[in-house]
Amino acid sequence: MATTAEVLRFLMPEGGYTAMGEDYEGIDFVECASITKADFEAAFAKCDAAKIAAAKKTESAITAILSRLGLTLDEFKLLLG
Repeated sequence: MATTAEVLRFLMPEGGYTAMGEDYEGIDFVECASITKADFEAAFAKCDAAKIAAAKKTESAITAILSRLGLTLDEFKLLLG
């Protein structure tokens, strides 16, 4: 599950806020537009989905590279020791 810090970076990558703790009430919108508590809470699922999609994309890219080299992931791990 995503953390508050990950969700805030997901929603506002340019920053402009400070956060104390894991609750919405601990967020101080210093140099950015504020978000609602509902938007903040809904973003946890969106952030988790984005992380899963990024991991799948990375895994697919690694598999494609290893396939071009004629190696499986297990074989590659053996080479690395």
